Amino acid sequence: MKVAKFGGSSVSNATQIKKVLNIVNDDPDRKIIIVSAPGKRHKNDVKTTDLLIRLYEKVINQLDYQDKKREIIQRYADILEELHMESTLLETIDETLETIIKQLNDKHDRLYDALLSCGENFNAQLIAKYNDSQGIKTTYLSPKDAGILVTDLPQQAQILEDAYDKIYKLREIEGKIIIPGFFGVSKHNYVVTFPRGGSDITGAIIARGIKASLYENFTDVSGIFKANPNVIENPELIEEITYREMRELSYAGFSVFHDEALQPLYKHRIPVVIKNTNHPEDKGTFIRHDREVTDKNQIIGISCDKDFTVINIKKYLMNRQIGFTRRILEILENYHISFDHMPSGIDNISIIMRSNQIKNKENEVLSAIRKKCDIDELSIDHDLAILMIVGEGMTQSVGTANKITHALAESNINLKMINQGASEISMMFGISRENADKAVLSTYEYCYHGVCLKNLCPK
Repeated sequence: MKVAKFGGSSVSNATQIKKVLNIVNDDPDRKIIIVSAPGKRHKNDVKTTDLLIRLYEKVINQLDYQDKKREIIQRYADILEELHMESTLLETIDETLETIIKQLNDKHDRLYDALLSCGENFNAQLIAKYNDSQGIKTTYLSPKDAGILVTDLPQQAQILEDAYDKIYKLREIEGKIIIPGFFGVSKHNYVVTFPRGGSDITGAIIARGIKASLYENFTDVSGIFKANPNVIENPELIEEITYREMRELSYAGFSVFHDEALQPLYKHRIPVVIKNTNHPEDKGTFIRHDREVTDKNQIIGISCDKDFTVINIKKYLMNRQIGFTRRILEILENYHISFDHMPSGIDNISIIMRSNQIKNKENEVLSAIRKKCDIDELSIDHDLAILMIVGEGMTQSVGTANKITHALAESNINLKMINQGASEISMMFGISRENADKAVLSTYEYCYHGVCLKNLCPK
């Protein structure tokens, strides 16, 4: 039994929805389908979710929102017309939006979640109704009816462990099941959305709940590449990748599949495949618990993410001061700042975080460190990029760090720091933000093709 999730571009219009249903109906094992809100139909289009955000902003600012509401309804009207379906669903959409606005107008966080969930919810109802009308027994289930019971913090939903028992019973329902992604329902009966990649998370929860043999994640690309296609021309496709490797690459900018969606699957070792809705015959990329490591796939992927900030602290005999690091981390905690890396020496320590973590807090944080930690030197750099080299095979090979540093040196890229976690499946290199793309290009060409960037012919 499979669970298949389709992203926004896969269900953006009637043509795409027909493709989706052909894929779904072609395989009897594809039992449960998770759908997103309609995405962009063309480059200059607006996602339905973004239209709902604009509707929310109109409502909370007490502005006339009727035009924005009509624009949202029209997105579904266009799909219904192209599918030659009755327009009765449009009345339900209108009434639902008005009811949500009326009931939650004074609870902005709840209003935000409830309105944004409508994109997926209306699309699931529409797709289920159409497929059923084509003679394929299809049931729409709301997340509440499906058993997706979550915690109550707005925009930060987490599945409750006891929800899985009810989800397992979905196996008993005949025919296909369509469930909207992106949100669940709390014990207080509030709609609560998942963090980024919410529909991916819904699919993973359902896959674990029904103990699926496979979770298929359909998008607009034929899998995951070894490097960013916007930086590398025609990068190689990753055929297999482990959960741990995917987690590392997602952290550093790979956005095809969100790392948080792996959590429900990891423990139960349910495999995932990333496939292309427009080319379903392509093999795609499989995410598994383990994979076979060869000389050719020791390094599985290279990614680089920008917009990091590093706080550099120096203190003579730091290593002999008990509690020094604890005091620094306590300051970060007091300012609600999380950090990503903390490479250190005997007399210095660097704390790397996403730049948005310290935005508008920089002066206060630095003053607190100076006051409480009795340091010798303190500096901050906002223009840091993190280059991640990832691969399970790195634990078995010698000279990976040497390869990377050589490639960077040949490209005249200054290396600011190196950090390798205890897992030994990834290495982090801190570089200047301006060198991010060049670092990916140089390390990709040297690691996979043995070519230094300076020896490549100019394009």
